[in-house]
Amino acid sequence: MLSSVSFTSFALLLFLVHAQDQSGFISIDCGIPDDSSYNDETTGIKYVSDSAFVDSGTRKSVAAQFQKIGFDRHLLNLRSFPEGKRNCYHVQTPRGKGFKYLIRTRFMYGNYDGQGGAPEFDLYLGVNFWDSVKLDNATTILNKEMITIPLTDHVQVCVVDKNTGTPFLSVLEIRGLLNTTYETSYDALRLERRLDYGSISDLPFRYKDDIYDRIWTPRSFSSPLSEFKTVNTSLTVDQGFHNGYQPAPTVMSTAATPRNESQSMLLVLKPLDPNAKFYAYMHFAEIEEFKNNLTRQFDVWVDNTVLSRFFKPRYLFTDTVSTPEPVSGASLNFSLYQPTSDLGGFVLPPIINALEIYQAIEFLQIPTDPLDVDAMRKIKNRYRVEKNWQGDPCVPVEYSWEGVECIQNDNSTNPRVVSLNISFSELAGQIDPAFSNLTSLKKLDISSNSLTGNIPDFFTNLPNLTELNLEGNKLTGIIPAKLLERSKDGSLSLRFGRNPKLCLSASCQNIKKKKNGQIILLVALIIGIVIALLTAIALFWHFKKRKQRGAVGVRNGPLETAKRYFKYSKVVNITNNFERVLGKGGFGKVYYGVINGEQVAVKILSEESAQGYKEFRAEVEILMRVHHTNLTSLVGYCNEGNHIALIYEYMANENLGDYLAGKRSFILSWEERLKISLDAAQGLEYLHYGCNPPIVHRDVKPTNILLDEKLQAKIADFGLSRSFPVEGSGQVTTVVAGTIGYLDPEYYSTRQMSEKSDVYSFGVVLLEVITGQPVIASLRAENRHISDHVNSMLAKGDIKGIVDQRLGEKFNAGSAWRISEIALACTEQRSAQRPTMIQVVMELKQIVFGRETDQENHGDSTKLITVNLNSEEAPQAR
Repeated sequence: MLSSVSFTSFALLLFLVHAQDQSGFISIDCGIPDDSSYNDETTGIKYVSDSAFVDSGTRKSVAAQFQKIGFDRHLLNLRSFPEGKRNCYHVQTPRGKGFKYLIRTRFMYGNYDGQGGAPEFDLYLGVNFWDSVKLDNATTILNKEMITIPLTDHVQVCVVDKNTGTPFLSVLEIRGLLNTTYETSYDALRLERRLDYGSISDLPFRYKDDIYDRIWTPRSFSSPLSEFKTVNTSLTVDQGFHNGYQPAPTVMSTAATPRNESQSMLLVLKPLDPNAKFYAYMHFAEIEEFKNNLTRQFDVWVDNTVLSRFFKPRYLFTDTVSTPEPVSGASLNFSLYQPTSDLGGFVLPPIINALEIYQAIEFLQIPTDPLDVDAMRKIKNRYRVEKNWQGDPCVPVEYSWEGVECIQNDNSTNPRVVSLNISFSELAGQIDPAFSNLTSLKKLDISSNSLTGNIPDFFTNLPNLTELNLEGNKLTGIIPAKLLERSKDGSLSLRFGRNPKLCLSASCQNIKKKKNGQIILLVALIIGIVIALLTAIALFWHFKKRKQRGAVGVRNGPLETAKRYFKYSKVVNITNNFERVLGKGGFGKVYYGVINGEQVAVKILSEESAQGYKEFRAEVEILMRVHHTNLTSLVGYCNEGNHIALIYEYMANENLGDYLAGKRSFILSWEERLKISLDAAQGLEYLHYGCNPPIVHRDVKPTNILLDEKLQAKIADFGLSRSFPVEGSGQVTTVVAGTIGYLDPEYYSTRQMSEKSDVYSFGVVLLEVITGQPVIASLRAENRHISDHVNSMLAKGDIKGIVDQRLGEKFNAGSAWRISEIALACTEQRSAQRPTMIQVVMELKQIVFGRETDQENHGDSTKLITVNLNSEEAPQAR
């Protein structure tokens, strides 16, 4: 069983893994065509269109002369905002609230509008001022970065017009960070400088050199007249994972040091605002290997305060010295100098590899109450309100939404919406329940629209409502009695005229009913007979043709999207008339096929299958929106008449279950089993944490883990998968589904589905991978579950007896112990005691790649550093 200590030991690896596969990244290229995406040629980062994150502005491209001169691809397009005072992007964070993120905006004007003058405007993070954007010329590249922990599961980035040119945005990026780094009591940290000292490149480094995709500005000292010189190494700094900040190894492989070996280093920052407060993070690594009695030690000071005495950088290992509290002043002086005491031997001068400086930021504006914000967004989206409703409805006051009035009692409470006027706004459909969540509402005017249906009773429950204008709609039914009572006693001004079918009481409806009662009864009787007859005929043919397919409600043809849709005749052609059978499962037979020279696997729903249209549709919808290297890719689908088919990428080595069951002549090695386990774990981790909303697979087992020609594992079969539709919900009640032996016992007993149900199933898979034995076997006493068998063997210390006997001695006992403990932790009876898939992936990474957290004493290395920032230039295109 995994202990809390072991999970803590690999917590530092959490975002390393996310950054490696970009699941903790959001990368938006503003202004590219809707729904488009691409992988950056230099970094490999996947950029997507901004169309899903903003509902205003126009797409633009930089001028032609700047298109082909080496600028980053994501700087060649932008979104311009010629209308509205404030325009905002609304982005769900990769892991929700409570986690630390680096948020970066990038700007390059590129004379996109032909005006020849770069604009100036303000940048906001939510309701709080971030910084001013001022570009010197058409090719200036300006980056603005903020590190913060959002209070909600989304962030809003807004540009605000100052009447000094049209605001725009080129790139918006969000990167997950470790919560244990860049710690501060302030609301946010705004980047001032991030420097790569001694760089031998004139271009900045970022991902994949930096796992968090920080951009490091080169600071080289190539001139022989410089007081500093560069030292570097070809060896890799931080070969393993040792430092939570994890600066880019390429950056850490170079450093600056005084040319005169008897000199110290003075780094000076002169802030524009002497009252501004700054945190500094200096990263050190020794990159020279010394012999004889040479050593390097120095003291680190800020102004008159010592931060670290006798600091000694470790060889090829990063230590970070930072300010424990922010510092301020007209001039901040950071000194690195050799101590005066006799240390013995020859002491080399100080070095510095990298530096980061951030300004501490307080968020003084309090956003609107979250319930009101959620309600207003639902109203906006439900009725597609065509107003410049951007950012927070109430804050700042000068940018509040049109037709919205708010109140704030004091500086410690959230503003509340007290008046809403969306008359003449072309609202259509019924009155949405979202209005009921505006509990502070005093005035509501939704007159002169096309609203239909009854007046909902929830208006009577709004405690502060004093004015309600419903005039000029198409409302029907009876006005709620409580509303009429409040109107009569003067506590509510109620206006409901020009709704012809609206009744004050049931009497007007009863007259209409009596007049037409007999006709309605006769028509209803005839219709009922016809419907019953047609239903009987339809059911007869349905069960005759569909049998057990469970395909009630099937709609032939493409689903919501026609992308990747194949007609049945094409499926026949792809499979060469179903010539070669690859296998058979619960869905039906799987056939070999070829599309444009690429091999595919075609799964055809059989008449006898217990699965049906519901499972087919679920799989198509999920695989259309999820993409990960450890999930099977959907090439296409068919839904024509009685023919339902799913077309996948071809997996040459079929499924893991066949190997474990001995159906294949090839025996998987111990290393291959570990790698396959890690691949499958990463696929599940992506479903749980990389998808929004999260997805629970519900049928994790070896036969649903497919292997390609290189034995890379991919999770398959998403017919039973479900998403969490309720925001903030950790569990969802559902009908139990899955496979006996792999089914989470808590899920089975409570019907409460969560991602921990997949964790249990995956733990069982791990046990099969380790032992090569089935989940339940009659050869084991009393048909015990495999987890009970392994647990008892592990208690005896018999690791050799646990591991698949076909491997003989060809396995690592240490990794076998660790992976067995992980598997048993996953199969705990109570879900709360199981690890998350993030934790499982971390542990498997350590096993597969041999990465152990360095437990050496870091000494007094938790304090400070800085530089002469005022002369630094902004990073340019790479």
